[in-house]
Amino acid sequence: MSHLTAEKKANIFKTYGGNEANTGSIEAQIATLTERINHISSHLQSNKKDFSSNRGLMQMVGRRKRLLQYLSHTNLEAYRALLEKLGLRK
Repeated sequence: MSHLTAEKKANIFKTYGGNEANTGSIEAQIATLTERINHISSHLQSNKKDFSSNRGLMQMVGRRKRLLQYLSHTNLEAYRALLEKLGLRK
């Protein structure tokens, strides 16, 4: 029941990871987490008492935060470019 289809995932991996096979790159992982976070956030706006989805959302936000922190320590230019692409940290 995932909203991310195979084509959507391949497009995200191609855009942020370089090609479809590069699924492990930090940028691609952050982009997929951002897509899932946005989807669950919109779900929670209409289903306010869905506490299990809220917990999963908080876990994903924490995982994305750790990955962004790692990226900022290892490659600051890629970190800034990714934040600009995804529209984070307004």
